[in-house]
Amino acid sequence: MNLSEEQLLSELKDPETRNRAFRELLVQYQERLYWQIRNIVKNHEDADDVLQNTFIKIFRNIEKFKGESQLFSWMYRIATNESITFLNKRAKNLQITSEELQQQIIGNLETDVYFEGDHIQLKLQKAIAKLPEKQQQVFNMKYFQELKYREISEILGTSEGALKASYHIATKKIEEYLKGS
Repeated sequence: MNLSEEQLLSELKDPETRNRAFRELLVQYQERLYWQIRNIVKNHEDADDVLQNTFIKIFRNIEKFKGESQLFSWMYRIATNESITFLNKRAKNLQITSEELQQQIIGNLETDVYFEGDHIQLKLQKAIAKLPEKQQQVFNMKYFQELKYREISEILGTSEGALKASYHIATKKIEEYLKGS
């Protein structure tokens, strides 16, 4: 069916068409949001859980969406925040730092049946995990999701210039890591 963003929003805010429109929203955005989340949490089961929480939050808050950004950017921001919240809670529950949790998650990728990467991709994930959180986000959105800087700017609320600098620094750090390992 693929409704335009305006039609979808209109139908999401109408109690008569909300459920049908939300199903359409799921069809249109579920896979893209899943991969955004998966790039942050790394684990398939965790990504599914965070995706479900993301769509619950979207459903509950769609009335508050003001249209100041694209619907997709707004949902991406929710998915990103839910992913970070999930990781922070997990680190707190395990009584370890976020950095230690990242290393643990990367270590688990080697035995994750859903990780389809080879040795090179595993090294790339290890390099990304060593980046500061903001650089990880920018790199993942630009490199894996192939988002434009304008879209990333809307999602993260950062200027395009700062994002370009973050991406450049991230790629340099990743190159250095890959050359050194």
